[in-house]
Amino acid sequence: MRLPRDLSGQDLCGRLSRHYRYTVTRQRGSHMTVTRVTEAGEHSLTVPDHCSLRVGTLNKIVNVVAEHVGLSSQAVKEALFG
Repeated sequence: MRLPRDLSGQDLCGRLSRHYRYTVTRQRGSHMTVTRVTEAGEHSLTVPDHCSLRVGTLNKIVNVVAEHVGLSSQAVKEALFG
């Protein structure tokens, strides 16, 4: 699946919140920290608060989320953007 080219950081955080229960825990400057709390512990990652995320940055975030939730990156892409 092809990643969107015009996705903002705010939009990505909303999608992560809806599909994988990440919440924005803090923002410092132009970057947001989103956290997911589960029984196994918590997982945090940083998302740039830019109007358009670079494809490489978006791909890296998708891969980190996929590794954490135990799914393939293709499955995470389908859930977030499909």
